[in-house]
Amino acid sequence: MKKFTVSMLVISMLLMNLAVVVHANEADTVMEAAAIESQPNSAPALAPNALSAVVIDAESGTVIFEKNSHQKLPPASITKIMTMLLVMEAVDQGKLKLTDMVSTSERAASMGGSQIFLEVGEQMTVEDMLKGVAMASGNDASVALAEKIAGTEEQFVAMMNERAKQLGMKNTHFMNSNGLPVENHYSSAYDIALLSKELMKYELIRSFTGKYQDYLRKDSEKPFWLVNTNKLVRFYDGADGIKTGYTSEAKFCLSASAMRDGMRVIAVVMGAPSTKVRNAEVSQLLDYSFAQYMNYPIIKKGDVIGTLEIEKGMESKVDIVAPQNFTILVKRGSNTEQIHYVLDMDESMRAPIVEGQPIGKLMVYQGEALVKEYELLAPSTIERSSWWKLLKRSTKSLFH
Repeated sequence: MKKFTVSMLVISMLLMNLAVVVHANEADTVMEAAAIESQPNSAPALAPNALSAVVIDAESGTVIFEKNSHQKLPPASITKIMTMLLVMEAVDQGKLKLTDMVSTSERAASMGGSQIFLEVGEQMTVEDMLKGVAMASGNDASVALAEKIAGTEEQFVAMMNERAKQLGMKNTHFMNSNGLPVENHYSSAYDIALLSKELMKYELIRSFTGKYQDYLRKDSEKPFWLVNTNKLVRFYDGADGIKTGYTSEAKFCLSASAMRDGMRVIAVVMGAPSTKVRNAEVSQLLDYSFAQYMNYPIIKKGDVIGTLEIEKGMESKVDIVAPQNFTILVKRGSNTEQIHYVLDMDESMRAPIVEGQPIGKLMVYQGEALVKEYELLAPSTIERSSWWKLLKRSTKSLFH
């Protein structure tokens, strides 16, 4: 009888282990199902007039509602979200300074549509050009910045498409930096939401996109009054961006960002029939999100969530510090007591380790269901240690 009990226990444990393996392999399926369940099936009237729409939680990236969100459509001037992102990343990487002067080429000055009326040879700082793109949707400023960063707009477009791939924008292909109509230039509402999520991490961008009016060349003989093309920043509580777009082919497009009670939501509408409809449907998407959902904090940015042992490294261990807030999106009023996380990480890794190298995952569960998975990356580069240092470290450990 005792032997039978032990055997059943072993079988039970094996089955549990098998279930864990299957569960890990099907994580994407489980999370996809969870995302579908979270969508507002009771709200089919959201964005009824737009060709495509999506709204996401900017913290976790969770989709709250979508309608044809992966459909390839002309993005018009919301293309400039990528242009602004590449400018900010160049500044972050030290390749560009906000105070650097940008000269206006003949090509940049010749751009039609919305513009800040740059003249050939005119110079303006990166910061002012960026403001002109963010607020006035300057096609001329977009091309001038593209040429400043990459030498030519064509080379800049190659950078745009490469960055789109890195962000997981699977239904996007850019042909220019400003969104003026051209063949084979397209994106999707979901891809634009991913892009917008990345851009809105920058405080400087939020200070531009969230402002209703400002000036360029304020103290010159030719001051230029900037009025934000996104009227929601004036009329919608918490709105601070991001970018409008319109061409006769794309119709009226908008990627909007709003923040309330610490929760940022990004809503994208493409192919709306008018400005009024576009703004109303985006407002409705934002209203629904804030009313129905909230962010539940798992780990705060800066918290130590684990320690990684480094075999044969210059350092023997390194703390894994949360590079961001880790949260999940939950329905307001839902039971959060069963929410917990598990670190799926090797106890040790062998040097060398490169900064940004995947080292494990943080997996968030609600009960037994996996609801969110975050990839953990090495916080710094750890070089392989010399044999002499390893010997000293081993000798020291013998006497402690």
